[in-house]
Amino acid sequence: MLTLPPSRFAPFLAMALALPALAQSTLHDSLVKHWKTTEDFTLAVAQKMPADGYGFKPVPEELSFGQLMVQIAGANLNACTLASGMKGPAVPETLAAALKDEKLGIEKDAAVKFLTDTFAFCNKAVASMTPEKMDAVVGTSRKMTGFEWLWSYFTHTAHHRGQAEVYLRVKGITPPPYTF
Repeated sequence: MLTLPPSRFAPFLAMALALPALAQSTLHDSLVKHWKTTEDFTLAVAQKMPADGYGFKPVPEELSFGQLMVQIAGANLNACTLASGMKGPAVPETLAAALKDEKLGIEKDAAVKFLTDTFAFCNKAVASMTPEKMDAVVGTSRKMTGFEWLWSYFTHTAHHRGQAEVYLRVKGITPPPYTF
């Protein structure tokens, strides 16, 4: 059996003890980086659709393009609020009303502004997350850790953004190039 004198063992012990903190930092840094990337990519997709296409639905059962953008913004707002405990921007009354009454429609400028505002909030919220906040279980009817809220809604955004890209293609519009 190999034994190391205590003075030679200390660096290995210090490295082993530092690994969990390093992993948290790396996870946190990755979330910060990729939340910003998903913001940029989602906003590029939102900007590609002309204003008159925000009411477009490929079939009646689907959300309109504008509703998809507001769905992404609202879900991100909810997840980032739950995970961080921070207060986010309010849903604009015109968008809340349009989600309840489809005849009102969703204007591109309002949807893009709300999307931009919620991504700015989420970027701040994600950047503020401590390891304790990442591990804390939060929620009302559905309980998840802060990390799970962020990760699940990061995935939610990707799902709906992919849907929006299909809407663009159906209208003959080439989506922006994929970035990650």
